[in-house]
Amino acid sequence: MTMPPEMTVSEYLHGQILESDTLEAFLNALTRLAALELSESGTEVLCGVTLLRHKKAGTIASSSATAQAMDELQYDYRDGPCLTAARTQQLVHAPDLATDVRWPDYSTVTRGHGIHSVLAIPFDLEGPDRAALNIYAGQPHWFTPERVAAARAYADQTAQALQISIRLAHHHDAEHDALEAMKSRTSIDLAVGIIMGQNRCSQDDAFALLVSASNTRNIKLRDVATSMVEGIGIEEPATHFDR
Repeated sequence: MTMPPEMTVSEYLHGQILESDTLEAFLNALTRLAALELSESGTEVLCGVTLLRHKKAGTIASSSATAQAMDELQYDYRDGPCLTAARTQQLVHAPDLATDVRWPDYSTVTRGHGIHSVLAIPFDLEGPDRAALNIYAGQPHWFTPERVAAARAYADQTAQALQISIRLAHHHDAEHDALEAMKSRTSIDLAVGIIMGQNRCSQDDAFALLVSASNTRNIKLRDVATSMVEGIGIEEPATHFDR
């Protein structure tokens, strides 16, 4: 990955949002660029991004498989520098995991993977979501004040691009939920029509029979409806929003 010298990090990442085929591709580009920007000759740092959403933590991007594993270790122990930074929205620095007493079990396992210092910087995001940039180094005391300042600057420059990507993810989730709801409604309406025709009953009575079948069989209403529709040879109904 190379960034044109005349572009800022923020400008480059905004361009990546438009060019990336998937949200995952963009977020991984963000962390790979972070690793590239913050590494120095002879010392490569690893980067990941922890996102807290609906009280659940997850790594939404990482510069390598090792960076992802270091993030996920914190979720196993339910604590660590990156989780702390995301929760408190304060910078967290562990200069030497061998002497840091805040997360003893996590620190021991992380050192076994060759990581000896960690820096976690929160992103300034709007809304309830919280996120932090996680940076791992193989040397203790690697994060000098100058390197911490550089990492802060990178987080500041990328916060808006990350905010846009999170908004896109929210939009995608909402769109998916709406589409699934519309599919359910279409199947249920068709099934109600079938019951009305078979039993010569009203719409309300037909819907009540469908609900009763759902409760008796302990199956979701949509699944009962879909099974009934498919049982008479009609394929899964499509909505105008399918694509």
